[in-house]
Amino acid sequence: MKKFTLSVLLTFSVILLFAQYPPAAGQEGSTAIKWDSTIFKAWATGCQIQRGLLQIDDPTATYGGYNHASFGTPSIVLGQAKESSMDIASLGDGGSAILTFDRPIVNGDGFDFAVFENGFSDTFLELAFVEVSSDGTHFVRFPSVSLTQESTQIGGFDGLDPTKINNLAGKYRQGYGTPFDLAELADSVNLDINNVRFVKIVDVVGNILEPYCTYDSQGHKVNDPWPTPYYSCGFDLDAVGVIHAGTPYFVSTFNDLLWEVMLTGTVLMEPVDSITGLPIFPMLTTIHISHGMALLTVR
Repeated sequence: MKKFTLSVLLTFSVILLFAQYPPAAGQEGSTAIKWDSTIFKAWATGCQIQRGLLQIDDPTATYGGYNHASFGTPSIVLGQAKESSMDIASLGDGGSAILTFDRPIVNGDGFDFAVFENGFSDTFLELAFVEVSSDGTHFVRFPSVSLTQESTQIGGFDGLDPTKINNLAGKYRQGYGTPFDLAELADSVNLDINNVRFVKIVDVVGNILEPYCTYDSQGHKVNDPWPTPYYSCGFDLDAVGVIHAGTPYFVSTFNDLLWEVMLTGTVLMEPVDSITGLPIFPMLTTIHISHGMALLTVR
C-alpha cells in the first residue's frame, strides 16, 4: 500500500512538473486571438496607470531622468490593438493599469476578453496578473500559474516557454491577445461576472528574490525577464478587447445624468457614478452647453 501511494504521488509530481498549457500563437492548440479577429465586440474606452520603478530593488536607477517607467500614455491603449511595438504604455516593475469600457463585460461561452502585450517573439514575454471588478473597489485576480523554474533569474532579454504559463497576460507575442474566461471566477465574493466594468493589469515584476518577487495562485515565484531598467520596462500594455459584451451604457437625456455639482460658466464637469464615484464616461472631459446645444469634449 505504501509503495502504491508513493508511486501515485511521484506520478502526480511528474505530471505537475511537466504540465503543459496552450502553446505559442499559430501553433495547434494555442488560445491566442489575433488583434483583428471579428470575435471582439468592444475595446477599452478609459485607462488609469500607476507606473512602477525602472528597477524595483534600486529606486535610484533612472533613465532619461525618471526612476519609473514613462513610455506611452494611457490614451494610447484605448481602442483596438495595433500590432505595433510603439503603440503601448509601459507599466514598470509592479506597475498597474485599470481599464474601463462603454459596456460591461459579461460571462459567455468560452473566453470573455483578451489582453494584448507587445512581445516581439514567441518566447520574449513580459507578464502581468489580471484582475476584474464590478464596482471599481473589489478586484478579483484570475488564478495564474507559472511553471518556469525559480532557481535562476530569467535575464532581461532571455526567453520563456508559453506552455508553462497560464492566466497571465503577455503569454502571447505582439498582435495576439491572451484570453480570459470569467466563468473561472464564478464563485468569487463581491464580483458579478455578468457585470464586469473594470479590468486591472498588474506587472509581475519578474525578480525571483525576496522581498521583490511575486507569486502565482499555486505559490510559485513568477520568473520573467528582469531587470529591464529602461523607460519601457515592465509589462507593455497594448489593448484589452471585449468578446462577450453587455448592453452599451446609454443616457437618453441630460436629466438622466447624476452630475457632480460643479458649474463654471457654461461648462459642466464630467458625470460621476453615484456608487463608485468614478466617471460614467471615462473618455469624457467636459460638456459645453450653448444655445441649447451640447458639445462633448473627449480626452
